[in-house]
Amino acid sequence: MPIYSLHNFLTALPEIFLAVSAMALLMLGVFQSEARAAKEVSWLGVVVLVIAIFMVGAQNGARHVSLAGMFVIDGYSIFAKILVLIGSALSLILSVRYNEREKIARFEFPVLVLLATTGMLMMISANDLLSLYVGLELQSLALYILASFDRDNARSSEAGLKYFVLGALASGMMLFGISMIYGFAGATGFDTLAAHLTGATPPPAGLVVGIVFLIVGLAFKVSAVPFHMWTPDVYEGAPTPVTAFFSVAPKIAAMALFVRVMVGPFHGLITEWRQVIWAISVASMILGALAAINQRNIKRLMAYSSIGHVGYALIGLAAGNALGVRGILIYLTIYLFMNIGTWAIIISMRRNGRLVEGIGDLAGLSRTQPAMALALGIFMFSLAGIPPLAGFFAKLYIFMAAIDSHLNVLAVIGVVTSVVGAYYYIRIVKLMYFDEPAAGGAFDRNMGAEVRAVLIVATIVIMFFFLYPSPIVSGAEAASAVLFPG
Repeated sequence: MPIYSLHNFLTALPEIFLAVSAMALLMLGVFQSEARAAKEVSWLGVVVLVIAIFMVGAQNGARHVSLAGMFVIDGYSIFAKILVLIGSALSLILSVRYNEREKIARFEFPVLVLLATTGMLMMISANDLLSLYVGLELQSLALYILASFDRDNARSSEAGLKYFVLGALASGMMLFGISMIYGFAGATGFDTLAAHLTGATPPPAGLVVGIVFLIVGLAFKVSAVPFHMWTPDVYEGAPTPVTAFFSVAPKIAAMALFVRVMVGPFHGLITEWRQVIWAISVASMILGALAAINQRNIKRLMAYSSIGHVGYALIGLAAGNALGVRGILIYLTIYLFMNIGTWAIIISMRRNGRLVEGIGDLAGLSRTQPAMALALGIFMFSLAGIPPLAGFFAKLYIFMAAIDSHLNVLAVIGVVTSVVGAYYYIRIVKLMYFDEPAAGGAFDRNMGAEVRAVLIVATIVIMFFFLYPSPIVSGAEAASAVLFPG
């Protein structure tokens, strides 16, 4: 099929729409006053993302390969893209009022979010190592700028620089891995690689080395141990809405890409790469459980929390079957709402008009703002995996997949680290309900209507998931089945 055929453009229509919309909003912002443009372009960006959600949802779930075999849409990509677009839209909503208060409201912010999201959608639909890399870099270049968006803040500039330097290192290692894979397998297309790498014959050592380097690059993007070193500093230094965005949309996209790469072209070599995934999963769960205990900054605590949750999601990848992928998709969906709800509260932690980030500032919150304390308590219990909240079922599906694949040790380690990690989540609940109110007075009661709406939606999803889980579970099951036909 010619690369310029209408079919090719229709399969990539949501990505094209986001890219064109980002450029249009950029021009709109340039020709308006700065004060007016920032808010207007931000809300138009939300509208664009919502339209993109419907465009992705309207796509046929059947598998279609286009653009010379480099781009694929199927039920799996549709499910993951919808999660990414929801995460991007909610993060952009949380940013509007915050950016105005911190005097960093500029129209470039939503444009960068749209461009990063375009890269994420390309990553999820990548069907070739080259399109994988292009999508990854389109996402990363926008994220580097977003991390240092508060250019007058030294911490934000440092966060952007650290992310850029370490991201460039990870990209170089990934490119080295791609070149090794191409050199020993003679192809970069996922379908061609899957056909040749059946596991019938022992793979060349150079090919295995290439896959390991590819895993290193992807592990950096999901902030899995030992490639997590950027995460706490970037989470703490970047503007809070940017951190909220980092913790959901890019992480979901990178994990979706990780799954597609490993169970697609390299599924025949699962014996070779499973032990690597096993090791980084265990390391991530242990570090996430232990390193967060002594944190005093809530943004750094959430960074280590995200590292731990990546470890749990990687259990599903180590399982390497449809049950494991289903568990990952359910986990990512629930993680999206747990995280975005928690960040909505962190963004609202203000005292006398100034943002506070200390965990100790939450002391006595139940007496001054009981609704906020209740919502944060729900999210903390869910992140800890306490039933009947959604976080419990997220881990349950992952552990079930591990046991089904006879990865019993990995499942046991996951349960133990969940118990250890529950300490720092429950400590926050203890501070809010049993400690005396923090010195300096109560938080400002100026949570915007849009932040409140995001908080309410996230709370409802987390609280009542157990009553009606079938839409998410059945959707994840259908999406995972696409990667394992027959």
